[in-house]
Amino acid sequence: MLFKHPELLWALFLLLIPIFIHLVQLRRFKKTPFTNVKLLQEIISESRRSKSIKKWLLLITRMLLITALVFAFSQPFFAGNAALKKKERVIYLDNSFSMQAKFSNGTLLENAVQEIIKHVPEDQKFSLFTNDRVFKEVFIKDIKNKLLSLSYSTNQLSLEEVYLKANTFFRHHLETVNDLILISDFQKNMVSERQDYPGNIQTHLIQITPDNNINVAIDTAYISNTSSENITLTGHLSSNGQIKSTPVSLFNEIQLIAKTAAIFDADNKALVTFTLPQNETINGLIEVSDPVLHYDNELYFTINKKEKIKVLSIGDHNSNYLGRIFSKGEFDYTNSSLRTLNYSVLGAQNLIIINELQDLPEALQSALITYKNNGGSLVFVPASKTEFKDYNNFLNQVMESSFTSLVSENRIISNINFSHPLYRNVFDKEVNNFQYPSVQQYYKLTSELPNILSYANKEPFLCGIEGTYLFTSPLSDQYSNITKSPLIVPTFYKIGVNSLKLPSIYEALGQNTAIDIPIVLTKDNILSVANNQIQYIPRQQAFANKTTLFFDKDLATAGIYSILNDKTPIQNISFNPSRKESQLNYIDLKNLTATTKNNAIASFFDQLEKENSIEELWKWFVILALAFILIEVLIQKYLK
Repeated sequence: MLFKHPELLWALFLLLIPIFIHLVQLRRFKKTPFTNVKLLQEIISESRRSKSIKKWLLLITRMLLITALVFAFSQPFFAGNAALKKKERVIYLDNSFSMQAKFSNGTLLENAVQEIIKHVPEDQKFSLFTNDRVFKEVFIKDIKNKLLSLSYSTNQLSLEEVYLKANTFFRHHLETVNDLILISDFQKNMVSERQDYPGNIQTHLIQITPDNNINVAIDTAYISNTSSENITLTGHLSSNGQIKSTPVSLFNEIQLIAKTAAIFDADNKALVTFTLPQNETINGLIEVSDPVLHYDNELYFTINKKEKIKVLSIGDHNSNYLGRIFSKGEFDYTNSSLRTLNYSVLGAQNLIIINELQDLPEALQSALITYKNNGGSLVFVPASKTEFKDYNNFLNQVMESSFTSLVSENRIISNINFSHPLYRNVFDKEVNNFQYPSVQQYYKLTSELPNILSYANKEPFLCGIEGTYLFTSPLSDQYSNITKSPLIVPTFYKIGVNSLKLPSIYEALGQNTAIDIPIVLTKDNILSVANNQIQYIPRQQAFANKTTLFFDKDLATAGIYSILNDKTPIQNISFNPSRKESQLNYIDLKNLTATTKNNAIASFFDQLEKENSIEELWKWFVILALAFILIEVLIQKYLK
């Protein structure tokens, strides 16, 4: 038992007052002569015994009365294990898409919010954060409405990120108990390299899981085939449980244009295809019906009329292979000799190829430097004979590279940098055994550009990154057979496609995405992105021949958006959340380190409240004092 005001216990010395009164008789006895007391001796003896018992009972009663009053004013109480310690409490509430799964009469997130509102004490200050929101040092009444309207987030924090973020909320005082409460379904994708929690924080894990965890998801969709009249749209579906089939609907805006059934194989995978008209703008939606998770039941996509990518090759050598690679369907390809070059069209090109020019006039160098500074993409193919000085003066300014010497030896191009962004999604697997192309001569190079293709001796044949590419050998047939190799097609095709990053049929939310819009903005104009619910101005950069839009984690709502120049629609773009949470694979909490591990929010908070509870006893001592007063009255009245 502890006391709120222990200094008042000094008042127990008041117990000496009744003792003094009862032991020291203040009244003097007066003697009265009487003739014969023999008859009264027995009565007097009995009376004295009765009065002695009464005095002792009154003494005990009054001492207990004073004791009860002193204890009542000292306010005694019983405290739990952590009740008297200073506490800081931080709650992490997972609001990722997997928390849409059904639990009881609502979703996992809805039930978690209701339990927090119900069981967090109203007079306790705490901090709460989700994957995308922070409520610091608040009372539950302050954020009740915000919690009830909490939306789902595309961003799923890993356990390491949760611990690091939570650590910033604690003050880390030595005498303070730091409680970190994690409420989540704990999907396996939350596991990172670090799984334990900081030692000065008490971590409590509360895992809530759905009643049904068999989920059907639309994983991806893409254009798998194109003809002059039609395109084929292919969609992939998956399930994390045994299911035979499910209906799949295809909408163009609000109009249902196709419906089919997805038949799942033994691996719980399914594939559906739809035929769509060519050269028609489609704001599409693929939809399935599944009660477990809603976010992956829909996949938005947009098929716009494709803008042609402008490619200019400057050179006198035969470049028929470039004309075949940059076909008319996707590219607006032009080949020009140096003598007939129109300098005024350079700024409008998306990609310029310097194709084996022996001389680089200063006017051309100046125009190309301006073009490159304005965001253009450039490929440099050296001539077989040239002066290093002219080349290097230009290459140093544009690519921070320079040729050092000419090597007239046969070299095999045998190394492919499969991890380079240029070859992303080009090869199904790394190929180490293929028909290697070769060169008859090449230039040794000093450059910081990463290698893309290189010779057997690791010297570069092609290097570059992000719109800057440099070959070290001529590509004409007398010096190389690379133009007859299958490797030339994906190399130049990807260089061309990357020079104008047109939107895919959909982009992923929560990821850094950059797309190019082939529009030249005036000085004060900006592009915006909007749908029926929101309007958003992305980060953007204007160039001489395009405008680049950058999307990051600020955009969080799936759907089809219009890109607007002022109020005029230019084209559409679709966004969908990542499907990484669709599998509903959960962590076994036995594999994680924590202070406590729980599977119910209510029972955890009840236990936590018990450990922090204080049971006050002063009311009971007031009742005892009143009881002793009553006892004294009864003794005075009935005990003669």
